[in-house]
Amino acid sequence: MGFAYVYRRMTAIAVRAPLLLSLSLGGCVTSTAGSSLMDARAEAPAHATTSAYLPVEDLPPPRAEPAMTPAEQVKIKKELLAARDRQTAAGKAHGASAVSGKSQ
Repeated sequence: MGFAYVYRRMTAIAVRAPLLLSLSLGGCVTSTAGSSLMDARAEAPAHATTSAYLPVEDLPPPRAEPAMTPAEQVKIKKELLAARDRQTAAGKAHGASAVSGKSQ
């Protein structure tokens, strides 16, 4: 296997590769004769006019009266604080029983 053989072999590969590549990619090309961008837009499906979400700029009308009165807000705040305190106490009691159970 002399230098001339390797040189001829590499030359043959270098000549054939672009030819084979162009033939294989030729199938991907489609004809656009007689076609224009306007035709493509005419064939495109129309956009849906309805959506599951409201557009950002469509805001609901202002409310005639507030969602909650100040008295209702105070009542709910007291209920939430009481629930938090109950959960904290229950968590501490549970934590203390878990710690005392491990030491035995």
